[in-house]
Amino acid sequence: MEKEAKIFVAGHRGMVGSAIVRALEKEGYRQLITRTSKELDLRDQSEVTTFFAEEQPEYVFLAAAKVGGIVANNTYRADFLYENLMIQTNVIHQAYVQSVKKLLFLGSSCIYPKLAPQPLKEDYLLTGTLEPTNEPYAIAKIAGIKMCEAYRSQYGCNFISVMPTNLYGINDNYHPQNSHVLPALIRRFHEAKIAGINEVNIWGTGSPLREFLYADDLGDACVFLMQNYNDEQFINVGVGEDISIRDLAYLVREIVGYGGELRFDTSKPDGTPRKLMDVNKLHALGWWHRTSLREGIVLAYEDFLNREII
Repeated sequence: MEKEAKIFVAGHRGMVGSAIVRALEKEGYRQLITRTSKELDLRDQSEVTTFFAEEQPEYVFLAAAKVGGIVANNTYRADFLYENLMIQTNVIHQAYVQSVKKLLFLGSSCIYPKLAPQPLKEDYLLTGTLEPTNEPYAIAKIAGIKMCEAYRSQYGCNFISVMPTNLYGINDNYHPQNSHVLPALIRRFHEAKIAGINEVNIWGTGSPLREFLYADDLGDACVFLMQNYNDEQFINVGVGEDISIRDLAYLVREIVGYGGELRFDTSKPDGTPRKLMDVNKLHALGWWHRTSLREGIVLAYEDFLNREII
């Protein structure tokens, strides 16, 4: 990827997109093309068609998506399916129409079957039933993967797909109901600390195992893969180790400095029992994550405080 190339980062204000922008700028790329959702509605086919025709990007990082945690995914099922299908369909198709040199599509680990063997290998896609609570989002992301594969097969497009594990970091979503587990814990413990509340409720049993990758590590991995990976099969990006939600909660509590008790509400859903990515393929290419979970949570909490979300 040439240093002077025109690079479109779709979703540059989000956690993943902003991390990709920082990684590109760190590597010396300066011709970055970005648009806010108000400037360019990626769900609108005509707007996307006009944008690609006018800007003629040479490379595309497709990080734009409607995302959220268990509650958001299960509540806004139609929105998650429709909006993600529209965004990726419009961008991927126009990348083909305008002869983009290479496109990188960001998926999600939720594409894997709920009870797939662990760790999750790329070959496990479509081998079983999905987790019901986020099935619409997962189906949209699977469609994006298959669209990249189809355009590669039929038209020879160099479109690759990347499947990150659970993410957190700078510019995360800390919405009280619609955020993922780690940012939700940061906000809940911080609010409890400030308000002097002596107990915090945690959804589920605390037993599910999850893997967490700092977003800036993903940004670095995306730039690395854009430069070094050209295969048809999508590739996992993660750290290769996981932690129980219970242990995660106690770690976040410690970092935030909350002194109260935790109560696990077993009437609430746990979601998938375990999600650990097999990252042997990525490691074989020479990329490894750099940020430990503790270090990353410290950085995320600092970002939370600096943004004055409360």
